[in-house]
Amino acid sequence: MIRTTPVRRAALVAAALAALAVSCGTTPKPVAPAGGRATAAATAPATEAPESAGPTAASGGPGALPDDATRSPAPTQDPYAPESGEKVRDAFATLQATLNDSCATDCSYFLGRVHKELQELDMAMKADPKGPGHFPEPIARMAELNETLAGDASYPNLKKHRKELIGTRDFINTWMQDHPDDYR
Repeated sequence: MIRTTPVRRAALVAAALAALAVSCGTTPKPVAPAGGRATAAATAPATEAPESAGPTAASGGPGALPDDATRSPAPTQDPYAPESGEKVRDAFATLQATLNDSCATDCSYFLGRVHKELQELDMAMKADPKGPGHFPEPIARMAELNETLAGDASYPNLKKHRKELIGTRDFINTWMQDHPDDYR
């Protein structure tokens, strides 16, 4: 029978913990929500969030490395925050996907999603190579909605302005249907 000394036992435990730390330190693959796009929050593990934020102050000294800086906490990700870089046709398609939905199942999710899709379409129209002047009515309608919401995308505010939110979605859907060359 082999006798294990306390030093050996500690070394074995340390080796096992090191192996677990290495195997747990891998980056998971992005999780795509029902909408199909992976979110930024889903692609970065929680342990890397502080490193994704920029340094706030460098620790002094000639031998200091960039990683030696104190980092600020990462901003909280809003699941309904719009993403940028989408083409008008893609943003319009995801907005159209909300047409058959309603508040019947999950009103908070539905209103948040409609708001997000409208914001993404607005950004796509403004960034379109044809220029924002190519989409004057939808952009003006979004400006009215954004003024009404006053930057508050919380559920209580979206519920309060539900009629304006859904009306804007329906107006833009009709306008885009009347201008099929603008999104194909």
